[in-house]
Amino acid sequence: MKTKIKVLLFLLIIIIGININPQKVKAQASISFQVFYDELSPYGTWVDNIDYGYVWVPNVDPGFEPYVTNGYWILSDEGWTWISNYPWGWAPFHYGRWFNDPIYGSIWIPDNEWGPGWVTWRRYNDYYGWAPIGPGVSITEAYGNGYNEHHNRYTFVRGMYFGKRNIRNHYMHSTQDGVIYSNSTVINNPRVDKIRNVTYNIGPNRTEIEKYRGRKINPVVVKETSKPGQNINKDQLKIYRPQFIKNNPTGLKTSPQRVSTLKDVKTQEQRKAETPVKKPIQPIRQQLQQPQRNTQPVKQQPKQPQRNTQPTKQQPQQPQRNTQPTKQQPQQPQRNAQPTKQQPQQPQRNAQPARQQPQQPQRNTQPVKQQPQQQ
Repeated sequence: MKTKIKVLLFLLIIIIGININPQKVKAQASISFQVFYDELSPYGTWVDNIDYGYVWVPNVDPGFEPYVTNGYWILSDEGWTWISNYPWGWAPFHYGRWFNDPIYGSIWIPDNEWGPGWVTWRRYNDYYGWAPIGPGVSITEAYGNGYNEHHNRYTFVRGMYFGKRNIRNHYMHSTQDGVIYSNSTVINNPRVDKIRNVTYNIGPNRTEIEKYRGRKINPVVVKETSKPGQNINKDQLKIYRPQFIKNNPTGLKTSPQRVSTLKDVKTQEQRKAETPVKKPIQPIRQQLQQPQRNTQPVKQQPKQPQRNTQPTKQQPQQPQRNTQPTKQQPQQPQRNAQPTKQQPQQPQRNAQPARQQPQQPQRNTQPVKQQPQQQ
């Protein structure tokens, strides 16, 4: 009897678990874009775009690039996942698409599909590169033969640095990106998320990166949180990633509380004028060019010994000043030598000791003045 009761309880738990999971999925699917509008408003400006609807312009410094600035790649059980240090990074780097406006910079278009990073991947030898997928481009198109982004949109890094948190220190310079891109091939490692019915690209092969890094890489586990945001520790990535729908299920239209026009948004030139005040972001821009700038201090260091040698050139001049009194001292005997031309010379010589005797106390006082100098 007891055995039958245990079996019935076990079956009841399984049935309850099966029924709970669909309810959670349905609850997540009911979330609308209003969450994007509300959560991202403090960090940027929503603009009504004629082609894409409501788009978001982040309040960032000039030089910002999505999937490049202030973040890094980490291997998770979902593939290579972009970890952003921005508080709003949970949304624009895992949903939607980015496009670059020549006047206003990078602009984000929201969408409802979650992915570890919506980028295209390329490889050349031990170089790995990525670029944001443009708006309106599906994952099938992005990794097809007909889709090509300009090489300036790609960021390349060597395999030994890929996956490091300071990856921004090792980006290849833009002049080298063109050469690498022209010789690179597409990395196409698709994965299908059956729960969300989404296909995305997990990026470079794990074993290849482990070979270049010289160690095993353990992927972190992605855990969902109930509030917007993200947090990463040694073995877990806690991130907000619900299933969004574009329209509100209640039928009410969703929109940002405040919508601006591009005329109200600061251009990149205006942001550049403000960069002297925002100094903490400047090293990020400089670090992108470090491969060339690191060589400059090496050329400047040999100049330092030349500066050190200048004092040594001035030091020998001090003995010359000390020798000037020695040149003047022989002039006194010359004046004393004039009487020697007149006879009798001996009385004058005998008279000199008499004149010098009262001067002996002065000569005795000279060593006293020199003794403190020796000390």
